[in-house]
Amino acid sequence: MSQLARRDFLNGVALTVGGALLSPRDAFGLGLDDPARGRASYPPSLTGLRGSHAGSFEVAHALRDGSFWATAGAPSDTGESYDLVVVGAGISGLAAAWYFRQAAGPSARILILDNHDDFGGHARRNEFRVGGRTLISYGGTFAIDSPAPYSAAASALVAALGVEVSRWPRMFERGLYRGLGMSAAIFFDRETFGVDRLVQAPAGIAEPGGATSGPGQPDPLAAFLAGAPLSELAGRDIGRLFKSPVDYLPGLDDRTKKARLARMSYADFLLLSAGCHPDVLPLFQARPHSLYGLGIDAVSALDAWGLGLPGFIGMNLESTAGPGMGLDARPGPRSPFLHFPDGNATIARLLVQRLIPRAVPGRGADDVAVARVDYARLDRPGPARLRLESTVVRARQASEAARVEVDYVRSGRLQRVRARNCVLACWSSVIPLLCPELPEAQREALAYATKVPIVYTNVVLRSWRSFHALRVSQAHCPGSFHTSVGLDLPVRVGSYRPPRRPEEPIVVQMMRTPCRPGLPAREQHRAGRQELFTTTFDTFEHNVRGQLTRMLGAGGFDATRDILALTVNRWPHGYAYQYSSLWDPFWIDGGPLPCVAARQPFGRIAIANADAAAYAYTDAAIDQAHRAVGELVRRT
Repeated sequence: MSQLARRDFLNGVALTVGGALLSPRDAFGLGLDDPARGRASYPPSLTGLRGSHAGSFEVAHALRDGSFWATAGAPSDTGESYDLVVVGAGISGLAAAWYFRQAAGPSARILILDNHDDFGGHARRNEFRVGGRTLISYGGTFAIDSPAPYSAAASALVAALGVEVSRWPRMFERGLYRGLGMSAAIFFDRETFGVDRLVQAPAGIAEPGGATSGPGQPDPLAAFLAGAPLSELAGRDIGRLFKSPVDYLPGLDDRTKKARLARMSYADFLLLSAGCHPDVLPLFQARPHSLYGLGIDAVSALDAWGLGLPGFIGMNLESTAGPGMGLDARPGPRSPFLHFPDGNATIARLLVQRLIPRAVPGRGADDVAVARVDYARLDRPGPARLRLESTVVRARQASEAARVEVDYVRSGRLQRVRARNCVLACWSSVIPLLCPELPEAQREALAYATKVPIVYTNVVLRSWRSFHALRVSQAHCPGSFHTSVGLDLPVRVGSYRPPRRPEEPIVVQMMRTPCRPGLPAREQHRAGRQELFTTTFDTFEHNVRGQLTRMLGAGGFDATRDILALTVNRWPHGYAYQYSSLWDPFWIDGGPLPCVAARQPFGRIAIANADAAAYAYTDAAIDQAHRAVGELVRRT
């Protein structure tokens, strides 16, 4: 059981740790952001259960369950009227407001409503104050990154915000951990593999790539297998998958092979086509989690090939996409990569700065990345306003055709605003509840977008000596509660400098995807979502402490001494659902895409979100905002 004060986590109190832990009140520094001292909380610095936090989803769940309108009463008219109301302050919603201002001019009146206490949607920022130093991390969207180059519209927006994606090599201290003798590893847990063991692992095992060695160097795969707690048969088959140029679908041409691979899971490919022992499966089961929120039981073998998983070196597959191939796995040019310390929360901040300059200080991306947002200014009178903790429950065409009425709940009160235009930049699955007048076919298409649940947990450690002692900077943990654990990427931006010495405090990122192997993909996502809503903070903390202790104990890690803070970014409605050749017949056989039917405008109401592209990336959110605003402008 934690010796940290439970209420400090559950109440989301900002963390300030100077020296040794004293009393909970002193240790967690009820200081600048302490409501008890009459100052507003600063959302990025709140700890405990974040993401879809308590207070952000209860009204929406009552709406879903059919109980909301029974007691809601009539809305109170605020008397406010806008040119545009945006529902959702994620990147798509913020981008929609930005595009609308570009089209309508700087005096256009815009209101953005969001149910959370922070903006950015999944592009969420976590801050920790440790001994007079601020540590920044991400609680959701990780980077500017995409399986395909950004569109002209998305690229232009990023450039207009002053983000230079070409500077990534200058921001990232690529050789920091490697220079300290640290590398990737696999953590084998005793429940899955019979023993707890941390084993350094070559590329292809712990991360994408081939497990190869240079001339005269020892074979890294052989060294890994020698130390891994795997059966002799499993070790033999894993070695064969990486090293033997066997064609497991002989006699077929490239197109036919890819069509076969598209219709079988990677797990089935390993067992049935490659003839592997079942003990091989647990090692690879969680490898697709970070992309699909699913394991190899629910990801196609064709996608596994595209993602660099082993078993295909003798298949002679051409470097072209196959039928029904997932967007993440397709070969071809990718977008440039850039990661701010807070992920794409800096993109959200830059958009807010363009809309409400007085709320976000700074003169460019470097300043904004380290700035302290003035949340009190977000909803002050002005051309654009951002109103947080406001859950929209209805958006409908008013009796006069040129008006939309938007009802929302804030502080327990049902209120109404009016607008000439509305962009619904919330989850597609909630839109039928907000607009029951939508055609039934569109409602069904919207409901098809089953969100992928995911958890990003940030743990602040007093030091990372235990990682250094074990020569590990990140670990894949295929059988553990969190399936990935890694030290924060060492990124420099503006005045922000990452921890560079093992004795310094650092943020450790851990990820969990609560899937249910054996079920169809969308049923796995539904089951995982229910799990997240019922998992307590105590459970998350218990598992974090236990997993890190089991992984790092041999390096001197002590959870009671070393863990200073814990923020669990819980996203029951996380990634946009991406179509799969295994689960979505229209994706491989051809046919109308549900996302296209779902995103059709309805009067003066347009739809913008990553769901509308069935594509879980920031450029999709931007592109859909651009499309939605274009639809509204053309109707003006």
